[in-house]
Amino acid sequence: MFHLERSLIRVSGADRVSFLQNLLTQNVEDFDGVRYGALLNAQGKVSADMAIWAMDDAFILETDRRDGEALLRRLSLYKLRAQVSVDAAADFAVAFSEQPFKGALADPRMPDGALGYRSIAPRAQAPELKADDGSYARLALRAGVPDLAENTAPDEVFAGEALLEELHGVDFQKGCFVGQENVSRMKRRATTRRKLCPIVFEGGGIEANTPIFAGDVEIGSVRATASARGFALVRLDRALEAAANSISLTSGKREIRLDPPPWLILPPREET
Repeated sequence: MFHLERSLIRVSGADRVSFLQNLLTQNVEDFDGVRYGALLNAQGKVSADMAIWAMDDAFILETDRRDGEALLRRLSLYKLRAQVSVDAAADFAVAFSEQPFKGALADPRMPDGALGYRSIAPRAQAPELKADDGSYARLALRAGVPDLAENTAPDEVFAGEALLEELHGVDFQKGCFVGQENVSRMKRRATTRRKLCPIVFEGGGIEANTPIFAGDVEIGSVRATASARGFALVRLDRALEAAANSISLTSGKREIRLDPPPWLILPPREET
């Protein structure tokens, strides 16, 4: 069992449910445990993704440590007259294991446990845990689940491009939330053609932001690699069309191959 270094934000107060319900992509009404969601900007692009933990008298938002400070500022700006308090929850800790353990829940992005199990508790009640040895990142890489803080910049990609739909991060039945109009329109029109997608290749790593080409046409870029695998932000329709025409994908003069997991929603091939 490991300790995950994550930023934790506590949202408490009488209006905490309606406050987050009007902001986040996920439904936070009447649930126990943990759900996955995100805060988008007005254009529907991801500012930060998070695990949303429902506590007895508060929500704890668990996000990447690189996004924590900006998320805390953004939520504080939205408070206005709402009866809520938004503050860093440094008194809580996140425990993680690849196997189930007492009090743990499966990562909400993959309820079958493919992303391991975690729990959240006051630090004073948490056992002494060693720092994560990379198990969490390796699981995500193997499952084809991107780390948005690693693979994208804040406010760079739309919710569909970040795979929020596939990873159970958007409730399309709830009411309005920030960026909801663009998210709903892109889903309804099936216009999400660029997405984060796992890639495989031979040899050493490929530098982040190296362009990807289908023949002579640039269709995306590599975002992060490790152990001959990685993630790319790429026009999947053009990649599928290239594969149908036996055109190789290259990045940094090396051949790469898309390796989409079976749950990734692929766009129709571009007509030529």
